[in-house]
Amino acid sequence: MLKRAFFSLITFLLLFASQARADNFTVDKVYHPYVLPFEREFEWRLTSRQNDDGNVLMQRFSFGHALSEFLILEAYVVGARDENEDFRVEGYELELRWMMTEQGQYWADWGTLFELEKQHNTDDWEVKAGLLTEKEFGQFSLTTNITVVYEWGETVANEWESEFKAKFRYRWLPEIQPGVEVYVAEDFIGVGPAFMGIKRYDRQKQLKWELGFIAGLNGDSKDHTLRMSLEYEF
Repeated sequence: MLKRAFFSLITFLLLFASQARADNFTVDKVYHPYVLPFEREFEWRLTSRQNDDGNVLMQRFSFGHALSEFLILEAYVVGARDENEDFRVEGYELELRWMMTEQGQYWADWGTLFELEKQHNTDDWEVKAGLLTEKEFGQFSLTTNITVVYEWGETVANEWESEFKAKFRYRWLPEIQPGVEVYVAEDFIGVGPAFMGIKRYDRQKQLKWELGFIAGLNGDSKDHTLRMSLEYEF
């Protein structure tokens, strides 16, 4: 029954995503569907996108706190470099992740993602809802994110968008796990190498790092993104 409901949800999201638009797509992290019991975390993320319009540099700073064994709420401050090369606050985000199944309980692990974003200087809003999955094949893992987005406000048109992200990685060592990431949107397809690692300390304290370089496959135009992140969970 639960498995049938999961497949129905995936089918709906895929059909919806095929009709939705995705303007100004930004490469970002591929989410895993896991939550540690009552964890707290600090996270820093950076993306640097270079295309024919120039360079867009963005950073995110966040603090998250688990509300239960399966739910975590995270608050972000988003910053960006403006046309004067000054770094300023771009927006704010609230993110809720729900680990729907225990790890290894079913043929794949499942989670959901809900996000609300508000721009700093304009009355522009964005909401997201996504399905997160992860499946292990021996020492390999496949992680997927299917997300639908709705945005509205003062300077943006009311519209639906969609995103698909995937990561295929080799769990060589806990500290070093190479992989490949794929990002797909209406006007964007990006592929590139990525690396991640986890350094575990006492109890559930751990430091995660990620680094990826994603090349856009959009004809002859230059479009590539460097992304990195550090996350401390305790």
